[in-house]
Amino acid sequence: MRLNYPTNVKIVKVPCTGRVDILLILKAFESGVDGVYLAGCLEGECHFLRGNLRAKKRVQYVKTLLDEVGLGSGRVEMYNMSSAQGQRFAEAAREMTEKIRGLGPSPAKRRGQGVQGSRSQANSSDNKPSNP
Repeated sequence: MRLNYPTNVKIVKVPCTGRVDILLILKAFESGVDGVYLAGCLEGECHFLRGNLRAKKRVQYVKTLLDEVGLGSGRVEMYNMSSAQGQRFAEAAREMTEKIRGLGPSPAKRRGQGVQGSRSQANSSDNKPSNP
């Protein structure tokens, strides 16, 4: 079964969402993306023990930063799922894309920063959902 998720989602594979640094997320926004979401292991089931918990804290911190600079905290999210939940991965991609579409283009673009085009970026650990 092939997963169907929006074509504007760019997947960036990392060994663990715990390796996703705050700066990486912020640089994505600086480069012009309208939203970022991380797809990591279920809580308590991280292959690297606590990586997904670190990622969750970082996402919460980035949410506060985005609110402070006027981009809005809704542009970044963390989703937890197992590698067997391929349909959940596709559902999260669609959900985030619709959420970002509702928020509109990033305000950073209106200020003349970033690149043209609307897209979301997903950071997924290597144990990303497989096709069942």
